Amino acid sequence: MATFKHINSKNARYSDAEKYLLFEHDEFTMKPILDENGRLIPREDYRIAALNCEGQDFAIACMRANLQYGKNLDRRDVKSHHFVVASSTSLASPHTAKLVRSAAPPLPAKSDDFAGTPFSFDPRDGADNGLTVDRAQALGEQFCREHFPGHQALVCTHPDGHNHTGNIHVHIVINSLRIEDVPMLPYMDRPADVKAGMKHRCTTAAMDYFRAEVMEMCHREGLYQIDLLNGSEDRINDREYWAQKKGQAALNKNGSPTKFETDKEKLRKIIRKALETATSFDEFAELLLREGVTVKESRGRLSYLSPDRAKSITARKLGDAYDLAAVNEALAQNALKQPVRSSVLDKLREAGTVQNLVDIDAKRAEGKGIGYEKWAQGFNLQQMANTLNAYTEYGFSSMDELNELLSAARSELQESREKLKSIETVLADKKELLKQLLTYWETKNVRQEYKALKTAKARAEYAQAHEREFKLSNAAAKYFKDHGITKLPSTKALQAEIQQLTSEQNARYKDYREKRDRVEELERVRSNLETVLGHKKEKRHELIPS
Repeated sequence: MATFKHINSKNARYSDAEKYLLFEHDEFTMKPILDENGRLIPREDYRIAALNCEGQDFAIACMRANLQYGKNLDRRDVKSHHFVVASSTSLASPHTAKLVRSAAPPLPAKSDDFAGTPFSFDPRDGADNGLTVDRAQALGEQFCREHFPGHQALVCTHPDGHNHTGNIHVHIVINSLRIEDVPMLPYMDRPADVKAGMKHRCTTAAMDYFRAEVMEMCHREGLYQIDLLNGSEDRINDREYWAQKKGQAALNKNGSPTKFETDKEKLRKIIRKALETATSFDEFAELLLREGVTVKESRGRLSYLSPDRAKSITARKLGDAYDLAAVNEALAQNALKQPVRSSVLDKLREAGTVQNLVDIDAKRAEGKGIGYEKWAQGFNLQQMANTLNAYTEYGFSSMDELNELLSAARSELQESREKLKSIETVLADKKELLKQLLTYWETKNVRQEYKALKTAKARAEYAQAHEREFKLSNAAAKYFKDHGITKLPSTKALQAEIQQLTSEQNARYKDYREKRDRVEELERVRSNLETVLGHKKEKRHELIPS
C-alpha cells in the first residue's frame, strides 16, 4: 500500500538521477557513500531500464532532446519529475502514520534533486501475493509507458527500503520534455499536452488521476493498498519523518532498545487512547487533561497543547483522525456501544494467531524426524488448550452457535464480493466511456476540416490521409449510439466520477479482504474446536496446525 507524492527537479545534471539509483547513498544527507578508496559503492541489487532513449544514456538523451526543442535551458526550468509513492510496512496497523513513516523517505529540502523516493509496495506483498523484484520492475515500466508516454524515463527497482523493512520499491524519473506526439490521456486538459516539444504539467487533477491508477493497479495485481484519494488518518510530513529517523539512529548508536517517538506521535497516542473510551467531548477533554494535554475548539477546528510545548498543534497537522468531525464520530460510536460478550474469534486473536491443526502422520510421511514430531505435539497441545479455553470461558455453549456465526460470515463475504464486482463493472464502463470521449474530442479537428472541404476529390484524399483518425472517431460514435448516449458528458465530471468510484472500490476491496480473512479464521477455529471436543474421529495428537 502506498501514499502518492510528486517532486519536480531543476537539476540540469541528469546523470545524478542514475547515480542515485545505482549507487549507495546516505539515508539522511542523500550524498553518495564512498569506500576507503573514495569510490562509489554500487547497490547490492536492482533492476533498471531506460525508456524512449533509443539506446542512448538517459542523461545524454535528455540533453539532446532539450537542445533539439530549445527547452530546459534556463536554470529555473523544471528539468525532471519524480512520482513518489511511500509504502507501509504493516497493513495490520489502523493508523496511516505508520504507513508513511515506515516507507522510504521523502526528499530533504537541500539534498540531491534526483534522490527520488520510490513507487513502493507493502513488504507482505512478497510472501502473501508473490511480488518479486522482476515483477515490480515490470509493473513500474508498464505504469511509466501508460501514463508518461513520449517522455524519456528511468525506471529502477530496489529490493529494500532505507529502513530495511523489505518493501520492494520502484523509482520513476522522467524528463519533463515530451519528445513525441501522444494520445490524449484522461489527466490532460490542453491540446499542448499531447504535442512533442511540450512539457509535462503535473496538475491537481493529474495527481488525483495517478493516485487512482496506483490503487487500480494494486487491486488488479492483488496487492495491498490503502485509499489514496481521501486523505490520511495520521499525517507525517518530511520534517517529522526525518526527526523520527535521526532520533532512532541516535538511540541505536547508544545501544538503547527504546523506540524513538516524536512529540506529535506521542500526542497522537494520547488522543487515540482517550477516544477509545470517551463518550462525550467533555469526557474526552478530561481524559486528555489527565495526561497534561489541553484540547481547544475554535471555529470548528481542534488544536492540542501538550505540557512540554508553548504552542498548540492543530488537528490538521496531526491527521484526519484528530479533527472535530472524526472525534465527534468516534464519541458517537462509543456512546452507542453496548456491552457484548467477547467472541471466540476475538479472544483467540488476543492470545495469538489462530492456526489450523496439522496431520503429524502426513508430516512424518514427508520425511520429518523425531525432533519435528516432538515440537508438533507440544505446539498442538498449546493450540488446543488456547482454543478450548476461549470456547468454554468466552465463547459459545455449542458448536451450532459457531456454525451459525460461520454461516453468517460467509453470507457477509458473498455480499461483499457482489458489491465489489458491481463497482468494478461500473468503473470499467466509466473508464471505457472516458476513453471513447477523449478519442472523440481528439479527432474533432479532423472531422471539422473534412467538412470544410468543397470537392469530393479533396474529401477522398483527406479521408485516405487520415484513415486512422476517422476509424477511431467512427468507433467512438458507434459506442455512443450503441449505449444510447445522445448528450456527451463533461470530461472533468466523468474523471471526478471515476475517482470517486475508485475510492469506493478501494473501500469495498478492503472490506472484502477483511471478511474473507474472518471466514478463513473462523473455519480454522471450528476445525480446532472439533478436534479438541472430540467431534472428529482422528486422535488429537495426530492433528495440528500446518
